[in-house]
Amino acid sequence: MFEKQKRIPDPEVIVEMMPLPDNLASIKAERDRMVTDVITGASDKFLVIVGPCSAHEQAPVLDYVERLGRLNEKVKDKLVLVPRIYTNKPRTKGVGYKGMFSQPDPTKAEDILKGIFAIRELNIKAIEASGLAAADEMLYPANIHYVEDLLSYIAVGARSSENQLHRLVSSGVDVPVGIKNPMSGSILVLLNSIYAAQSPQVFKLNGWQVKTDGNPLAHAILRGAVDSYGNDIPNFHYETVMQLAEGYAKSDLSNPAVIIDANHSNSGKQFKQQIRICEEVMQNRIYDADFKKIVKGFMIESFIEEGCQKEDVIYGKSITDPCLGWEDTERLLLDIADKV
Repeated sequence: MFEKQKRIPDPEVIVEMMPLPDNLASIKAERDRMVTDVITGASDKFLVIVGPCSAHEQAPVLDYVERLGRLNEKVKDKLVLVPRIYTNKPRTKGVGYKGMFSQPDPTKAEDILKGIFAIRELNIKAIEASGLAAADEMLYPANIHYVEDLLSYIAVGARSSENQLHRLVSSGVDVPVGIKNPMSGSILVLLNSIYAAQSPQVFKLNGWQVKTDGNPLAHAILRGAVDSYGNDIPNFHYETVMQLAEGYAKSDLSNPAVIIDANHSNSGKQFKQQIRICEEVMQNRIYDADFKKIVKGFMIESFIEEGCQKEDVIYGKSITDPCLGWEDTERLLLDIADKV
């Protein structure tokens, strides 16, 4: 039985109530172009999607994004920085903190309408504060239109990459969509997901039959796999990346691209290992031109304070997965820029 609690207005209504100002929309459009040029190969810059595991509170997220905006001035000739402002969190067991979209205050009960306004406000302020447009995860495909006008990058998680609706909605998104390998690590399933997202589709969405042209910017994110015993299996190494490159070559896919997720099962959630993983990948890019051609960027989990906490006590510290601290992040991004 479903108990109706609150009517949520359609996305068009919410966007009209809290629009992205024209001057910020121009910034966002330019950031879209920069990210797109990396994925298509029109730009030799390296994409780095970096930020907290989850954006649970506005003030520290804006603080972090402002720091990233200042750092961008030092690395913008080599890197395209995209802040992670992740406002939806998948839960393995279906319970727990589900992100700002559902819980704008993680200490209180779900309030989705308030959450929608909270994430729009956060993203608008982030663009204004940093000149950077953000990335978020498309956990609930039917909700993407509440935030699509604010984002320059959208990710589909490992638990969602085999889901038909995620694939179909990705085919209609106008910005790059990174699709993570499924939890099994299957490269074939990953390529099938990208193929579906790049293909024109007709399906039902939010009460409408909709038609898409396909999204040629859909691409792969390697995040590691998990075996049947729960052990992590990294897949950022040279051999797996080149196996994926071979799969791309055999498939009728546009814009072959791979983003390496340095955390999750690649690091075994040992957040400091993200530094080593990035260093290895950058060395492989130096070593092999084909590897360099297909590996377009990183996804890195980072916040002001390193690690994580169960409750929001320490300012700028993750309440979900552990993250790199700001000092390590700054050094890492400068090092990546030097190796591009």
